[in-house]
Amino acid sequence: MAPWKLPLIVAAIAVPIVAGFGVGGGAGLAVGSFAVLAIVLFAIRAVPRGPIGSASAGDERRHVLIVSAAAVEDPADVARIAQGAEIGGAGGADAEVMVLVPTRFGFLDRWASDVEGARHEAQEHLVATVAALAKAGVAAEARVGDEDIVQAVEDQLQSYPATEVILVSGDGEDVERPAAELGSRLLAEFRHVRLGAGQQA
Repeated sequence: MAPWKLPLIVAAIAVPIVAGFGVGGGAGLAVGSFAVLAIVLFAIRAVPRGPIGSASAGDERRHVLIVSAAAVEDPADVARIAQGAEIGGAGGADAEVMVLVPTRFGFLDRWASDVEGARHEAQEHLVATVAALAKAGVAAEARVGDEDIVQAVEDQLQSYPATEVILVSGDGEDVERPAAELGSRLLAEFRHVRLGAGQQA
């Protein structure tokens, strides 16, 4: 953190509180409390936007992380992923592959704190995708990750030495924000394969 930022943060916390108590009474306390709450929420939501690196591989092999935001079972979709990631067949025989599926929580899941259903669905999605890749001759490890795609990738790269990250999304899925962020922050090579869209980023 830059040295000049700390005084600003302290001032941002202290000034509203002092001003709120200066107003006096319950209104002053409410103003001060609201200011502190707003600052705390802002701090919680603030996410570091530095580069995303990965663990050191210690070898010369390709390590491909496939982030599957869409369920993949159709042979044509599997072929597009294999082509986009350049895996499978003789050309990708030396590549190590891992499939990462972000967990998707619905509004009711969050409200009821019921994460088991969403995790079970992600596991099924993961098994289907890995099985479809295996049928195409691509052996892959499997992991379920965080709901946030960028966070899921960042977490996984703490232990997996990816040299390439491939984001796979279905037609109509809104992944433009995480795709743009991964493209700008990843130190590893990044590609985005859109299934059913007839194009690849």
